[in-house]
Amino acid sequence: MNTTPNNTPGSAGGSLSAAALAKSGDSGSSSSSTQPFYWSVRRELWENRSLYVAPLIVAVVVLFGFLISTIGMPERRQGVLLLDPAHQRAMIGMPYDVAAMMLIFTAFIVGVFYCLDALHSERRDRSILFWKSLPVSDLTTVLSKASVPFVILPLIIFGTVVLVQFLMLLWSSAMLLPSGLAATTWTRFNLFQQSVILLYSLVVIVLWHAPIYGWALLISGWARRATFLWAVLPFLAIGVLEKFAFDTSHFASMLKDRVFGAGDTAFAFQPHRGVAIDSLFQLTPGRYLATPGLWIGLVFAAAFVSLAVWQRRYRGPI
Repeated sequence: MNTTPNNTPGSAGGSLSAAALAKSGDSGSSSSSTQPFYWSVRRELWENRSLYVAPLIVAVVVLFGFLISTIGMPERRQGVLLLDPAHQRAMIGMPYDVAAMMLIFTAFIVGVFYCLDALHSERRDRSILFWKSLPVSDLTTVLSKASVPFVILPLIIFGTVVLVQFLMLLWSSAMLLPSGLAATTWTRFNLFQQSVILLYSLVVIVLWHAPIYGWALLISGWARRATFLWAVLPFLAIGVLEKFAFDTSHFASMLKDRVFGAGDTAFAFQPHRGVAIDSLFQLTPGRYLATPGLWIGLVFAAAFVSLAVWQRRYRGPI
């Protein structure tokens, strides 16, 4: 997912981050453990513009689509207000939920491909020799890369979704103001409450997808080429083998649950409401934290990241 050649030693971004990392290695003991990590994370943001460019592009597309959909909104809103309160909230909140889901899906795709390239790119362009010469441990380097899908991307998506939904609210209010229906959106879509739900959802999804990101990082540091194929083909082979040998699909079901099953225990979905979450009472963190699959996945994620650290210690350029 690298979009700029900043990871080469001679580039401006690479020189800047290298100087910062070298300086952090010479700083006082009180900050010697945190500054290398901080500058390593900054390095990832400098070198991987897709981390914030891709969500911004999706946000612009979402806003443009919403702009078109608001044509004729006053007439449609009058029809929606004839429904019961629950269906009113569902219909009015649907565009905002779709915007959030599209950006969350974008974060997952960007996160997976970033992890697949994170350790592979520095081996491919041989810059690993340069970065290893700096006073930064392999553990710090790998953890800084792991922090991107676990922390940085969710924060970027959270801010982007809140901004997009706020702009959507403003535009819908402007469209409904002449008909006197501008307040109907604000009373049925609570931006603050939805932001809390969004933050909870992002934490739930990141923890559930942790082994996926960890596996991608492990493959990134191991494979010499075609990291995506090496990450996917083993699971595909196991699934096909199980199907032919035992005529079952337990492994495929497990993989499907790992990708799409984050919300099954984290939310209390209401009948006939689909996946709509419009109340804080629908959040079930206790049931989610008591799910064995969550902790099993986190153990695998920790093992994959640990192996990635060990690999980087002994792996050289391709």
